[in-house]
Amino acid sequence: MLLCILKLFACLLICKALISVFLNYSDYIPPDFESDFLQGRRPFFFGYYQWAFYAHIFSGPCSLISGLILVSENLRRKSPRWHRWLGRIHVFNVLLLVTPSGMWMAFYAESGRVAGIGFGTLAFSTGLCAALGWITGAQRNFSDHRRWMQRCFALLCSAVVLRIIAGAATVGNFTADWIYPFSAWFSWLAPLCILETINYLKCRATHRNKEME
Repeated sequence: MLLCILKLFACLLICKALISVFLNYSDYIPPDFESDFLQGRRPFFFGYYQWAFYAHIFSGPCSLISGLILVSENLRRKSPRWHRWLGRIHVFNVLLLVTPSGMWMAFYAESGRVAGIGFGTLAFSTGLCAALGWITGAQRNFSDHRRWMQRCFALLCSAVVLRIIAGAATVGNFTADWIYPFSAWFSWLAPLCILETINYLKCRATHRNKEME
């Protein structure tokens, strides 16, 4: 029961974050350099950065939506064919758009190298999990496939955590220099650690039940 409530809460947070992203598109098309994210980016925006930026703000939400659908056990059981096709689109989107655009943008991360390395590591790890999920799925190793794709989705949810941290900082009027570098790492390490903890507890419970039998 508690796990179902947590899943519902997570879905609501993701939907709220997606709506927030869509509402902010008016600040990006055309680019408004007075908006929060684009402040200070005018000197390097009109070049390769703008292609990475637009690729990221469109492919990122799409990956969250497709990932949210793919983690559904009901879809996988009732419509395995649709699960496979959507999974292919999801992986291609992550590998060809989300990951390279995220890595390029990491070079220009606000507040310097620590944040840049954090976002670069996030982009690389997301692509790695998607690739390993694809490989294990092709090998029909479905237990490992599921775990790698769950990790990929947890990393994609960093966008949601970032907005929670930014919202909390705004409400609390926190302006410390360490908040952005902290967010660059915490935003993806936190959901990944939560996922691994849940999977570990599930594994232990399954092992305990088998021993009792």
